Amino acid sequence: MNVSIVLKSLLITLPLLFLGGCASTTQSSDTKTAHSEKAGKNVETGTLNDNKLTQEEAVKKYGDAILKTTVWFKFDDSTIATKYNQELNAHAKQLVDNHNMKITIDGYTDEQGTPEYNVALSERRAKSVSKYLQANGVSSDQIKIVSYGEEKPLEKGHSQAAYAKNRRATIIY
Repeated sequence: MNVSIVLKSLLITLPLLFLGGCASTTQSSDTKTAHSEKAGKNVETGTLNDNKLTQEEAVKKYGDAILKTTVWFKFDDSTIATKYNQELNAHAKQLVDNHNMKITIDGYTDEQGTPEYNVALSERRAKSVSKYLQANGVSSDQIKIVSYGEEKPLEKGHSQAAYAKNRRATIIY
C-alpha cells in the first residue's frame, strides 16, 4: 500500500517539477525589454512585433512631452489639470500608433486619510488618466491600473511639499 502512495506522489510531483524548471529558465520579451529600459535604451516596451523606439526616436516622433510620465493632483482630487493635456496626448498617440504596446498606470496618494480611502483615491487618479487616454483612442486592453494608496511615497515627510509630491499617477511602459 505504501508503494502505491509513493508512485502516485511521484506521478504528480515529477511533471510539476519539470514545468517549474522550464518556466524559470525562459525570459519573456517583456522582461528583456524591462531590463534594457532600465539601462535607458528604450521608451516602448511590451510590443509583440519588437517595435522599440529609442528615447531620441520617440521624442522626434511624439515630442518632448512623451518623456513626462507623471500627472500630479491636488489634495483629495482626481481631476486631471489641463496643463497635462499635451503630455497625455503624446502618450495616447504613441499607444494608438502601437496597439500592441501596453502600459500600467500607478496611482498614489499622500498619507493623509485612512488607508482604505487612500487606496480608493489613488485608484480614481489612475482611472482618470486611463479614461483620458481611452477618450483619445487608446484601447482599454492596453491599460492596467494599480492602486498603491499611500504606500511607496516618492518623498517621505510630513510637510505639505512632501504630500504634494506623493499625489500622483505614473505611466509605466
